[in-house]
Amino acid sequence: MPSVLSFEKKTIQARMVLPDGQAVTRPIEVRRNPITGRTCRITISRAEEREPGAAALPDPPPFAADRSGCPFCPERLTAHTPQLVPEFYRGGRLQRGQSILFPNLFPYGSYSAVSLFDDRHFVEIGTAPPDSYAQCFLNCRDYLLRILQHDPAAVYMAITQNHLPSAGGSLLHPHLQLQADPVASNHHRFLESRASTYLRAAGARIFSDYFEHERKDASRYIGRTGSWEWLAAFAPEGFFEIWGILPGVTSIRQAEAEDWRALARGVIQAQKFYRSLKRNGYNLGLLLVEDGLDVLELRVVMMVRSNYAAWVRSDHTGFEVMLGDMATFTAPEETAKMARPFWMDKHSS
Repeated sequence: MPSVLSFEKKTIQARMVLPDGQAVTRPIEVRRNPITGRTCRITISRAEEREPGAAALPDPPPFAADRSGCPFCPERLTAHTPQLVPEFYRGGRLQRGQSILFPNLFPYGSYSAVSLFDDRHFVEIGTAPPDSYAQCFLNCRDYLLRILQHDPAAVYMAITQNHLPSAGGSLLHPHLQLQADPVASNHHRFLESRASTYLRAAGARIFSDYFEHERKDASRYIGRTGSWEWLAAFAPEGFFEIWGILPGVTSIRQAEAEDWRALARGVIQAQKFYRSLKRNGYNLGLLLVEDGLDVLELRVVMMVRSNYAAWVRSDHTGFEVMLGDMATFTAPEETAKMARPFWMDKHSS
């Protein structure tokens, strides 16, 4: 990988004759992700395409009001969710405000957990109180800090969210997932290597330099909440992909409580933007490497998913799954232009 960030994009043309006899040329923009080197394709001609199921925000899922089988609802939580082992935390479950955290019954690694951020069974995208997210993020922070004390080898950490089944969610009740493990995921391993190589070669941290380039360019810059800087991803690997970067902060030990509250505000604003697009599902991911090398800054990635509604096309096709290039329809500069108003209210900074 190069030691300097390269924001490469190239336009290629597809020529055809339409059914009415008109000869046309349609552009496809190929961009290379400055961090990963992976390419994506912006199929500009599809930007105005009417997607089935996205003309209006879909109604809630038909089972959204059915709390009877939900293990996360307050009346069943104690009896239907596991507890943390006593040597880790004697209280069984961590609680902060309305947020309750407990082990994932179906773990993906050594320390998999679930953190609830609202005691309502179903919360539509963009409608959660920011404080509920803030308390949930802070509960996640407390859990991850405890892990570092309990098992210093479990340095590969993540906070993720799947909102609605279209984004991979198995339960409607709003929650975040946590992961901590001594075994690195593919993305942890790549990002740590890339950030370390970049720091040695350039003498600077990769996400700080990425942000500085985007701040000066301005076409993909969206806004800020506290110390978090929000951007439309230059080479998106998902639809309407947005990054939040916390420049200079490389560990949960360094992030202040206000940083997590500011992150919560930004997440809600991104959700409101997605809601304005009549989308109801999305994914979120924040990866951390807590090995003391201090090379990888905090970055949250958000991307919208196809609506959870009948007869809606998936946003991942054979092109993404088999060729490995994301094919999205909207230029990141347009995403930033559309998203900026959601960062402009007086409560966003």
